[in-house]
Amino acid sequence: MKQLFLVFIGGGTGSIARYLISKYLNNASNGIPYGTFTANVLGSLFIGIILGLALRNNSLSQNTVLLLATGFCGGFTTFSTFAYENHVLLKSGDLIPFFLYTLGSILIGFLFVFLGVFLAK
Repeated sequence: MKQLFLVFIGGGTGSIARYLISKYLNNASNGIPYGTFTANVLGSLFIGIILGLALRNNSLSQNTVLLLATGFCGGFTTFSTFAYENHVLLKSGDLIPFFLYTLGSILIGFLFVFLGVFLAK
């Protein structure tokens, strides 16, 4: 039960943080949803650091990993919003923002996971 509570608290906190970032950075007039992009890229960096620390000499407990990686990062990042925003971009014919957002999110997301793991070493 404690583990479910940790995921719940982390997820709620991550969701609130994503909402605030999206509220201030997403703007329909600029094409690319920078708030979602920022949350997903930062979440990739965070999970890389968290899991990198967890792998390094078991420096983080399983409960801490549940709170931060599963909970916070799970609530902070969002694939469903990313997918929907890409749908909207395609539907409106904004092909350049679509490709920039999609490729940038995937490539930079992967890069930031690797960077996070590297920084944790």
